[in-house]
Amino acid sequence: MMNISVKSVHFHADAKLVTYIEKKINRLTRYIDRNVEAEVHLKLQDTGGKIREKITEVKLHVPGGWMMDKKTGKSFESAINASVVTLKRQILRHKEKQGQRGPMMDE
Repeated sequence: MMNISVKSVHFHADAKLVTYIEKKINRLTRYIDRNVEAEVHLKLQDTGGKIREKITEVKLHVPGGWMMDKKTGKSFESAINASVVTLKRQILRHKEKQGQRGPMMDE
């Protein structure tokens, strides 16, 4: 299970968005075998135009440290989707490194 906190900066994120983010981030638990914490920060970037860029920063506290990803997109959903893909890759790479340092395997 993952403990996820979603924080929106200078605006209120509706329940639907928070639920969507939690569902997406929770999918990462397939690749992590321990309880981890996730912090998600949502921000609006003023680009001067009518449409403001959406910024998501996701931090995962995994055994051995932190993993972080920051994405910008037209919507928070697209930015979160991109972050989840990146974090999945980081987790798998981290697990590979851990495996190499572990006990020797019989071949």
